[in-house]
Amino acid sequence: MEIVPVPHSSHPQTDLVELTDDESARTARTAAALCSPEHRVDDPQWVARARAAWSELPLSVRQKVHAFRRRAGDTGTLLIRNLPLGEDPVPATPSVSGSVQRDTTVAAAVLMMLACGLGDPAAFRAEKSGALVQDVVPVPGQEDFQGNAGSVALMMHNENAFHRHRPDLVMLLCLRADHEQVAGLRTSCIREALPLLTAETREALSLAEFSTQPPPSFGSGGAPTPPHAVLFGDPLDPDIRVDFAATSGLGPRAEKALTELEAALDRVSRTVRLLPGELAVVDNRTTLHGRTAFRPRYDGQDRWLQRAFVLNDLRRSRDHRPDDGYVLVR
Repeated sequence: MEIVPVPHSSHPQTDLVELTDDESARTARTAAALCSPEHRVDDPQWVARARAAWSELPLSVRQKVHAFRRRAGDTGTLLIRNLPLGEDPVPATPSVSGSVQRDTTVAAAVLMMLACGLGDPAAFRAEKSGALVQDVVPVPGQEDFQGNAGSVALMMHNENAFHRHRPDLVMLLCLRADHEQVAGLRTSCIREALPLLTAETREALSLAEFSTQPPPSFGSGGAPTPPHAVLFGDPLDPDIRVDFAATSGLGPRAEKALTELEAALDRVSRTVRLLPGELAVVDNRTTLHGRTAFRPRYDGQDRWLQRAFVLNDLRRSRDHRPDDGYVLVR
């Protein structure tokens, strides 16, 4: 893993925890015990088993995860290294649109145990068929796609910024890096960018003068959001809601504020080039993420991340989840 920070001395460090080899081996055994051909990742009973197994993870990891859940720090990102992936070698990278992980693999078990420690896993029926563990892989013919199937630079965004119940946290576990190891996860936290904004810009971003389209991964033709603010909550420590590929200002003042916000977030951004066994957890309430460009070869050895979403208060989305499950249908 290579972290490329903004070059100034006051830039805070990204939260990081690395499992020892012994901790990784014990985690692998715990995850393997959850895996069987009879179970599927999306089965609520299997998720319940993963939740129970959370307490068996190393104490150092559980302490860091709980601290991050309480307050994600100035960078809004937690990195966990030396996680087990199970199969060696890792299977060929999928290359089909909508690829997901239904089987109970070690990597999926690791994701679900940690998701349960952070809150509750969740998914959206309209995206990746509502799978709780989703493959983020390049797909032939979708190189320019502004979404997880593309390989061009992915613009900075909050995940599913258009949705009332967008994820609180986004988890990205690396199974395989790209060939040249140039693809980077970009993150940028409003806590670092806020001091760079003028009072006028902060005020403009706090007004309900912005609208956001659903991302392409939800299909075409979706209605944009009602007007909403980009910054909201405590003015000194606000949440942020924006997707620079999908959010528009409803007037010149709002458009100008968006331009200044994007520049400020770019100034404080950092890039993490994830390697196999490394997990990035991004606080989707305060932190945007994107991706640098890379060149896929479609040879079975391309970049492969597995993604999961977390809601800290699952109850709030109850009217969107039939039978109190983990999948939001609208």
